[in-house]
Amino acid sequence: MSDLVVKDNALISASYSLDLIEQRLMLLAITQARETGLGITENSLLEVHAAAYINCFDVDKSTAYRALKEASKGLFDRYVTYHDKNPKNGRDRSFHCRWVDKIGYEEQSGLVYLRFTQDVVPLITRLEENFTRYELHQIAKLSSTYAIRLYELLIRWRSIGKTPIMELVEFRNQLGVKPNDYKLMSDFKKRVLDLSVKLINDFTDIRVEYTQHKNGRSISGFSFKLKQKPNLTAETTGKVTLRDINTVDMFHKLTEKQLDMFSSKLADLPTVQAMAHVGEDMKPFVARLRSMLMDAEQQKGLLPYLKEVGYTAA
Repeated sequence: MSDLVVKDNALISASYSLDLIEQRLMLLAITQARETGLGITENSLLEVHAAAYINCFDVDKSTAYRALKEASKGLFDRYVTYHDKNPKNGRDRSFHCRWVDKIGYEEQSGLVYLRFTQDVVPLITRLEENFTRYELHQIAKLSSTYAIRLYELLIRWRSIGKTPIMELVEFRNQLGVKPNDYKLMSDFKKRVLDLSVKLINDFTDIRVEYTQHKNGRSISGFSFKLKQKPNLTAETTGKVTLRDINTVDMFHKLTEKQLDMFSSKLADLPTVQAMAHVGEDMKPFVARLRSMLMDAEQQKGLLPYLKEVGYTAA
């Protein structure tokens, strides 16, 4: 998929505060680097044009130009706090680093240039370890940066359908809620949590509900249940419905080249990604999909998605 976003789970879990436009700009930079095939390195000066912002987020030209100009100023001062373990002694540690070390704006053409810092680049591009993948259009209609952050946090757990309890203080940090914002729980739930859940349920590919957990009389954290939304009817989407899965009874013998190609393509579909095990790396997941395509019963469940990525029976 050309609009695939890939971010290391250390970054997904990080605490950072980007506003909506800055978040969108950063995600566009990631996806456009993939679309052009140039990739992202610490030396890459990436380009994001206002036209891409207009097309993705359905805004008018003047709004896009103004938004990108402001975001190019603000993003330079933003930083991310992420956590990992010291490889020497296994102890937890945290780091603070800027998102970008260089950013500029070409006003006449509405073009933003940016370069991610050397610390952020490997967190974005590392595919061999734990990662979260999603398509940019899933968050294109989310009008709250908190909703985008919550979606990113939740889809890590899509394959098992529920999250562990997220402790309140850390959860607020991960959403980018500042310490003095929405201090009353009623405000936090109304302005941040409930709004984000509604937007996710209305505009993305998952449906979410949450449970609050208490320590005494005070809410101490939240856990979430999520499920993949079924595809709409084939007539309205042009895609295969879940009902079709049970109507396929023919085994399709694929060539070695087809097995390699379609197992990789399937791994890019959000609906198929839900089959990945928690913490499963990309290469093993693709290999497992390849094996499933060689098995008659397992292939039957994947056939609707094979058609979605372009397979046609000979």
